[in-house]
Amino acid sequence: MTTSSIPSQHWTAQLDAALPAANIPTLLMMLVHLTGNRRWLSERYQCTHIRGIDDHDSGGLATDVQQEVRDAARDAVLAWKAGRPAALPAPELAQLLDMLQRSVGEAVPASYGPMVGAWLGLDPEFQIDQKEQYRALKAFHVVVIGAGVAGLCASIRLHGAGIAHTVIEKNAEVGGTWYENRYPGAGVDTPNHIYSYSFAKADWTRYFALREEIQAYFVEVSHRFGVRPHIRFNTKVDSAVYDEESMAWTVRVTGADGRTEALRANVVISAVGLLSVPKMPDLEGLDTFAGPCFHSARWPEGLDVRGKRVAIIGNGASAMQIVPAIAPDVAQLTVFQRSKQWAAPFERFQKPVPAAARFLLKELPFYQQWYRQRLAWIFNDRIHASLQIDPEWPHPERAINRRNDKHREFFIDYVKAELGDKQELLGDVLPNYPPFGKRMLMDNGWFRTATRDNVRIVNEGIDKIEPNAVVTKDGQRIEADILVVCTGFDAVNLLSSFTLLGRGGRNVREHWDAEGAQAYLGVATPDFPNFFMLAGPNTALGHGGSVVALLETQVQYVMSLLKAALQDYGQHFEIEVRRDIHDAYNGRVQDAHAKMIWTHKGMSNWYRNSKGRVVAPTPFRNDDYWHMTRNSGLADYVISGGAAKPPGGGRERVAGEAS
Repeated sequence: MTTSSIPSQHWTAQLDAALPAANIPTLLMMLVHLTGNRRWLSERYQCTHIRGIDDHDSGGLATDVQQEVRDAARDAVLAWKAGRPAALPAPELAQLLDMLQRSVGEAVPASYGPMVGAWLGLDPEFQIDQKEQYRALKAFHVVVIGAGVAGLCASIRLHGAGIAHTVIEKNAEVGGTWYENRYPGAGVDTPNHIYSYSFAKADWTRYFALREEIQAYFVEVSHRFGVRPHIRFNTKVDSAVYDEESMAWTVRVTGADGRTEALRANVVISAVGLLSVPKMPDLEGLDTFAGPCFHSARWPEGLDVRGKRVAIIGNGASAMQIVPAIAPDVAQLTVFQRSKQWAAPFERFQKPVPAAARFLLKELPFYQQWYRQRLAWIFNDRIHASLQIDPEWPHPERAINRRNDKHREFFIDYVKAELGDKQELLGDVLPNYPPFGKRMLMDNGWFRTATRDNVRIVNEGIDKIEPNAVVTKDGQRIEADILVVCTGFDAVNLLSSFTLLGRGGRNVREHWDAEGAQAYLGVATPDFPNFFMLAGPNTALGHGGSVVALLETQVQYVMSLLKAALQDYGQHFEIEVRRDIHDAYNGRVQDAHAKMIWTHKGMSNWYRNSKGRVVAPTPFRNDDYWHMTRNSGLADYVISGGAAKPPGGGRERVAGEAS
C-alpha cells in the first residue's frame, strides 16, 4: 500500500482536524505497519480492556501518551502520502496476534493470527484476482442461485478466478434480504464496517447502516467488480437435477416473461441462505383480513401508516425495528407476542459517523482494516464461553452459568432504566429464559416505545383473525386497519425455495426429513455431488460475528475445492463429501450444541426444528470454523471421473487415499 502524491495543504489540514478524534489503538496498529517499529507494541502503549461494545477510542492510555501517538501517526502518514512505502506491510502471524492483543487489551486465541492475516488481505488464497491459479476450462460452468450477500461474493470470486458462471436472481437487483426487506427502521445490528466484504471498503455514513445504505453498498460492489454481466435478474430457479452419467446439473429457470429454460452446470452453488422464505402463521381467518395484511419482508411500497391502527404479530428482530420506527405516527399499535426478547443497549443506533472519523477510515493506510479487526473481536467470540451450560449451576431457570447470570442482571437493570416510571410493564417485556437463549437483539428503542400511550403489548395467544380485528384466546377483540406479520423465515427447512434432486433422483427434502438439514461444514451433503451451499445448516452466528466474514470463509472453501478438482481432473469430475466425514462432523456439531444454551431445558427458538435438533446456528467459535475450512480439502471427498485418470486405471478414488 503506497502512494506517490505530495499531500496538499487541504489534505494535511483535514488530517490535522481528524486526528484528535482518532481511535488510538487503531492508530497504533497503523504505526506498526508504516514504521516497522515494535516500540509501538511496548507496555507504554498497551491498551486496556474493552468494556461492552464501545470503540474505546482512548485505549485507556494517558492523555500525553495519546498525543504522542497522534503526533507520530501524523508524521508517518504524511511520509507515506509523500511516497515512503510501509516498512512492515505484512507482519508475521505471531506479530499480527500480538498486535490484536495489544489493541483490544486482552488475550486472544493464537488461532486468530491466520484469520487476521486473511482479513487484512495478506493471505493469497483470499485475493480476488487468481486467474493464474485456476485451470478454468472454457466448457466448465457454474450456476449460482441467488445474488444476495453470499451469491455476490461467490460471483466476485468466480469472476476473479476466470471461471464461467451464471448467477440466477429472482429479484430485479442484487442484495437479497436487503433488497426485499423494506420495512421502516430496517438496518443492521452488526457494525457495517464489518458487515461488508474485507476486499471492498466503503465510506459509511452511519456506524449501523440502515437498509438503503447497505443495499446501495452491495449494488455498488456488483458494479465495482464487474460481475453484473453474469447475473440474470428477474429469473427464478424452479429445480436443479443431477445427472450421474454426465456428472452435471440441469437447472431449470423461469424468466420474467414466464418462459422456462434449462441450464447445464458442472457445479451448482446455492446462495439462497437461511432467511429467504417468509414464514406465515397458521391462523384462522388470516386471509380474510380486509386491510393491508403482509409479511414484514413484503412491506408494500408507499404504505401510509399515519393515523392508522396497526397490529403486529410477532416481536422478533424485524418487529423490534418496525415498532419504534412507526409508533410516533400511528393512532394505535398493538404487538401480539408469544415470548419476550432480550435486547442489548444500542448506543450508536442511528448515529452518524463523524466527518473526522470518515476521513481517517477512508484515507489512512491500514486504519479501516484494523478498525475492522477490533470490531470483529468485540462482536465475534467474546461471549462464546458464557454460552456453555454449567451442569453444576444451581439456578437453571434463570441462567446457564454464573457469567450468564451476570449478563441477566445487567440486562434487567437496563430494561428497568428504559421503562422509567412504567415499571408495571416489566412483566410484559422481561423474558423468562436465560439471555442469549434466542438471538440477542439490539434495542432500537423497543423498551422505551413500549411505554407510549398508543402502544400495547398483548401476551395472550391469537385465536383468529377477523376482517378488521385480531381476537385473542381469552376473548379480547382488538380492531386494526393494518396487519403486519413478523413471524420470521423458514430457517429450518433449508433449500425449500426450489426442487433439488441429487443422486438417483433423491429429493433433498426426503434426504433431510429424518433428522433435519445437515451438511459438512454447512456446505456439502452426501448424495448431492458437485453441489455446495452457502449459509447452510449450522452456520448461523447465534453467538455473534459478521455473517459477511462467514460467507467469505465459505466461498473461499468452495473455491479451494474447485481449484484442486480442476487441477487434478480438468472440467469433468464428480466431487461428493464422504459420508463418514459428514456424519462425524455433524455428530460433533450436535454434541457441542448439547452443552450450549440453545438446547437448554424449556427453551424454544427458530434455531431448532420440530424434533428439537439445532439446525441453524454453529456451536463453534468463528476462528475454529475458519480453521476447519482451511484444513479440510479433497481428502474429505470422493472424486470421480476427470481428464486425469486415477492410478491403476480405475475411475474412482477417495481423495487423499494412497494409490
